This record gives sequence, C-alpha cells and structure tokens, in this order.
Amino acid sequence: MALGALLALGAPAVAEADRNTVVVKTVKVGSPGNPSVGIIPFTDAVYESCLDVPENSGECYTVGGVGYRYRIGRFEVTVKQWVKFLNRVDPSGRDPHNLYDPSEDSAAWPKYGEVDFSPGARAGRHYSVAYPQWANKPFGFATFLRAARFVNSLFNGSVRSRKAIYVPPDDLLVVAYKVRLSRQTERGMYDLRRNKREGPTRAARSGFVIPSQDEWIKAAYYDPGGSGTYSYWKYPTNPGVFGDDTATAPTPSALDADSGDVVNAAIQPLATYYGSGFPAPSWCPPQEGSERCNSVNPFGIPASVYPELYQGSLATVGAAKTASPWDTLDQAGNVVEWTDTITPPPAGKSGKRVWRRLHGGVSNAPAYQLWLSAIGLQPQKNTAFSLTYPWLGFRVGAIGKVPVDKP
Repeated sequence: MALGALLALGAPAVAEADRNTVVVKTVKVGSPGNPSVGIIPFTDAVYESCLDVPENSGECYTVGGVGYRYRIGRFEVTVKQWVKFLNRVDPSGRDPHNLYDPSEDSAAWPKYGEVDFSPGARAGRHYSVAYPQWANKPFGFATFLRAARFVNSLFNGSVRSRKAIYVPPDDLLVVAYKVRLSRQTERGMYDLRRNKREGPTRAARSGFVIPSQDEWIKAAYYDPGGSGTYSYWKYPTNPGVFGDDTATAPTPSALDADSGDVVNAAIQPLATYYGSGFPAPSWCPPQEGSERCNSVNPFGIPASVYPELYQGSLATVGAAKTASPWDTLDQAGNVVEWTDTITPPPAGKSGKRVWRRLHGGVSNAPAYQLWLSAIGLQPQKNTAFSLTYPWLGFRVGAIGKVPVDKP
C-alpha cells in the first residue's frame, strides 16, 4: 500500500481522539494555611474574624482559608469543551442524564443559544457549537450535577499530558492537562448514585474537582502579598475599598456586537458585568439577525419587554485580561460559578433539595455581585433556573497529584 494511503487511513483515528480530548489550563494556588476572614453575605465589609462583627449585623461566615496547595482553572469551562463532553458521554443523543435543554439551541434562543442539537446526526456528533463565536465563551447552562458529571468524566479519563506553559508578558506558569474524556459520569470524584439526599461530596484525595467555596474565594480574592484588607481584595480584579459601595469597582467590559470579544481591554481593571451608568455588555450572532436577536426567546416574552430582561451577554473567556491575585481570569462577572460546598437552605425554605454555594457575579448583574461577600446559593438541581438563566457556569480545580497516564 502506498504511503499516502496509509496516512489517509490513519487520519480519522487522530481526529476521533481529538474530538474526545479537552485541555484544562490551571494555575497553582499556594500559601497553605492562609487566614480566613469574616463576611456577612452581600454586605460591603470584611472582618478579621466573626468576633469583630457588630451586633445585629446578620449571620457571619468565615471564608477563604485553605490549608493545602491546589490548582484551579485559569478559565471557565467553555462551550467548545462542553460540546466535546456531550458528544463523548451521550453519543446516542438520548440525554439520559439531563445534560441538555432545548432552550440552549440557537433556533429557540438566538441571543443565548450556545449548543445546537441534531437528532439525525451520526453517533457522537449530535451536539455542536451553535456558531463559531460561541466556541470560547463560557458554558452558561450548568447545574451543579452537570458540572459534577463533567468533572467525573475528567477524573475517570486518561491524562495524556501535563505541560508547563509560560504565558507572556510575565512568564506566568500555567499547567495544562490534556485529558481524553471518559464516558463514565455516574461515579468518580462525585458519586451521583449515592448520597442523593445529603448531596455527593468528594470521594478522592486527588484528582479533578469543582472548587470548594473556600478554594474559589482564595483564588479570587486572597493576596499573598498582603494588599487589600486583611490580605483580601474586594473584587477578583483589584483590591478596591471596603465600605465605598461601588466607587472602586472595575470598569465594565464592552463587547464587539458580532463576536462577543472584549474591545476595551486596554482599560484596567475590567470585568464583564452590568455596571451603573454603562450599557450592558451585549452581542448576538449576526447570523441570526437583529430582529430575531431582540425578540425570539423560548418563553414567549413579548419583544417589547424581552430586551430589558435579558441584556448582558457572555464574553470570550480571558478577554477582559484582568487577573486575580493568583492569575485566574473572569472570576468577576461573565458567568456565576458553582462551588461544591453544600450549605443549608435559605430561611423559609425546606424540603429535600441540596443547596450549593456559587460565586462570581454575571454579565447581567451589578457590581455588588462581584464582592467578596457575594456568596450566593442555589439548589444543585433547579430545572427552571437552568432553563431560563443563561449565565450559570463553572471552572475546574485539581487537588493532590494528577498523574499522567502511561502511553
């Protein structure tokens, strides 16, 4: 057989392997045993400890202290990564684990539909990135259980390489894991078949995880150099000043109307959120046309009301360029992110649902949601929320040693 024929026969296997592989870029978070601080949710203050909180100020939470080194994703999980995961774990397109909703389709929701579904496609190709502009935007329709399945797929997958990348201009060391995804999502770091009432927790001391609330907060706000207040920043983008409301908030991102790329990154610090006195960061695929972008939605909301309710759009990950003290990007704004920390339900809520903490603000919300104290919570599975809220994402972390598999 001719050499050209041999190469041609080998090409599909390479392409198949690439379709099942994702690269997770991480940064190290050190300073183990750092001090925690006290916060009262959604208030403009930070305390050295909860003992310092004035009386009748509300319930105080201690956050940010982590006693070990770990790694955290520099970026949020992207639509391109999520589509690879969907096709890998659901090759038949039957969606037995509720990983996809029709509202994610661009035909149903032109402005926010990231992922298209084709029922008649070949096995392993039912899901696709709706438009090229979406590929490097954060996936925005995550429930905690969806995020946990993605992490289990990584945990059970094959780590093909662990590569150090030095990012200019300061030669930031980023470790990139290249992982061939596994189809096993029921068990791994999180056993989703057990502990349904209490909520699945970490089942291993090393491997990929959804960051805990303390891991997430430390990566976003704790400055080992000591700037800020008690070494904590008010925003993941800059130290700010506690008590000044939003006077020292980052500048809101401005987005290219057709691509969603950030166009004002020269202004720093910067975050993708809905800042007071600024237009909401917004874009829509031009393939859809402005009329559909401004009117068509899965819920039948009238065109006269819809644009006001759904204003903020998601920016390309990392494009705002403002880093946290540990060089993560987009922990302020874009999508609010899940943590794996289980919390009691809010006052007045009861029932069997498991509640988790989230953090980070969204592109359709004001600056106070970027604060250190903005420890939100939601049920780990909330069908109505995931259907109607296109700003719900996550990033991956890693604890312990993640070994590279032998070839």
